[in-house]
Amino acid sequence: MVRAAGVEDWVERLPALVARLEADWSITVGRPYTGGSGAFVAEATRADGTSAVLKVLVPGLGNDSAHEATVLRMAGGEGCPALYLHDAGRGALLMERLGRPMSELGLPLARRLEILCGTTARIWRPAPDCGLPTGAQRARRLVDSIARLWEELDHPCSEETVEHALVAARRRERAHRDEKAVLVHGDVHQLNALQINGGFKLVDPDGLLAEAEYDLGVLMRGDPVELLAGDPLERARWLAARTGLDPVATWEWGVIERVKTALLCTQIHLQPLGRDTLRTAEAVAGLSIS
Repeated sequence: MVRAAGVEDWVERLPALVARLEADWSITVGRPYTGGSGAFVAEATRADGTSAVLKVLVPGLGNDSAHEATVLRMAGGEGCPALYLHDAGRGALLMERLGRPMSELGLPLARRLEILCGTTARIWRPAPDCGLPTGAQRARRLVDSIARLWEELDHPCSEETVEHALVAARRRERAHRDEKAVLVHGDVHQLNALQINGGFKLVDPDGLLAEAEYDLGVLMRGDPVELLAGDPLERARWLAARTGLDPVATWEWGVIERVKTALLCTQIHLQPLGRDTLRTAEAVAGLSIS
């Protein structure tokens, strides 16, 4: 990612940047976390002994620490880690330290979905005039992204599959109402769910103001092989019933997110997830909840 962004010099400057943050924020930075690609993330300890996490975003990847900081402040430590400090100029955030990710716990799918529903619901709240993108804007962006990727990848799935997603995205754009929109996490999955005090919180928010069903749609795109093991529509009905939301909006956001993710994974050669997600998108093309 660093090489792709052309910011190799940032890696060379990183130790000095971290040292300055240690001094300015009165923290001690410890062991770095592995597995991330868009940020330097490490354990940190505040002067009063509070455990924390330092996150410094890699520049040039489209990441925006101010965007993430806005979401964390709006969430207020409910459903997302508490934000302690933020420096937009250096792309740095200091936040609450959490525990192990859900992905390491071996939980069955039904239990994961149950926990993720409850965790993301703690984030949903009105947040007018916060400056975050809207669900309508996201839907338009997804239309453009899906159409572009499909062409660039030389049509890796059927036109029917793509059209199914584009029609759903245009419907969700028209359905958006500013007065009903809530803060949503935008990327709810088990890798982003970390343990804390017997529960979980969600990291790496891709926050926006949208229908709460957007987050349920992200849950619809995950575990694509399992989705086809039974009635694909049943997960949407279950998620909507669990949260008191609309199964149609849940299904449609899932259709959109699934196709977008399948194409993106294909583009970056993330397999077998790309193939599995694309196969599932093809299988459900045309299905709808009445």
